[in-house]
Amino acid sequence: MNRFADGVIVGGGNLFENGSLLVDTEALGALNPPLMLFSNSWGRTYDRFDNLQERSDSISSNDLHALVTRADISLSRDSATHNLLGSMGLIDELGLCPTIGLSNFSASFPPLPPGEEVGALISIRTPQLMNVSARHQRRIPDIIDTVIDQLRAAGFQRVRVLCNDKRDLDFATLFKQSKQVDTVFTSDVYEYLSTLSNADFLFSFRLHATLPAISLGVPVVNVSYDERASSLISDLGVEAADINLIEKGDVFEEAVKEKISAGGFRSDASLEKKWEQGFKNQAVAMGRFRSLVVDYLTSETSLAKL
Repeated sequence: MNRFADGVIVGGGNLFENGSLLVDTEALGALNPPLMLFSNSWGRTYDRFDNLQERSDSISSNDLHALVTRADISLSRDSATHNLLGSMGLIDELGLCPTIGLSNFSASFPPLPPGEEVGALISIRTPQLMNVSARHQRRIPDIIDTVIDQLRAAGFQRVRVLCNDKRDLDFATLFKQSKQVDTVFTSDVYEYLSTLSNADFLFSFRLHATLPAISLGVPVVNVSYDERASSLISDLGVEAADINLIEKGDVFEEAVKEKISAGGFRSDASLEKKWEQGFKNQAVAMGRFRSLVVDYLTSETSLAKL
């Protein structure tokens, strides 16, 4: 990084958990280019007793402290992460998720094939990959069956299962056999966003699908099942779209029926204004980072090294 980078951005993603970020504190201390932490998240998950507890693969407090202390700019994705860093005495801003600005780029999405109708989508997650107890994992196939039935009862002629990654494909096959619903999967992000933007409705177990869909004006029902998702849902003002799988418990299916019958959650002018302001704040932070990069490149120290 010192040899080739003009600046370093870490994020966005769930990089403060799931063991995906390794921090060498000695190398971090020797880093010369500006460092920005952007839209990273941390949050607790539910244990087998349905209590929130810290993940075993979360970044260590020492590494997190060293990383944020070294960063020139830190923008957390959600309040759960922001509050954690604040409790550690670290300087951080609430930056939200960059998907809130996707509506600004919808014109660049590729068109659908002629005659293609997306219909209603169910964005799934394989139960074994959900950080909830086995009791709740076992409920997921029946819940999706209920969702399919409710969407059809609501008048959606075409209902399909949307997979965010290849690990969900085997699980999706269950519903092709039992409910005669097709599977949608693409590794092309623009094709994925085009599919979402043309959907008639989205029922989602994935924030990766929920937030773009809301930004693009699609009616949505979201299912949350960990702290970071619930925190971001609250930060963005879309609680009305959400059903918490754990908190609703045995009445979850009834909540599903009510929200689908009501037509799901759709963005309005006040929400769009709030999200647009969040997107502008991100742009301002990126502008600050750009200035740091320019200063770094034009400093006497850098010029001497060149």
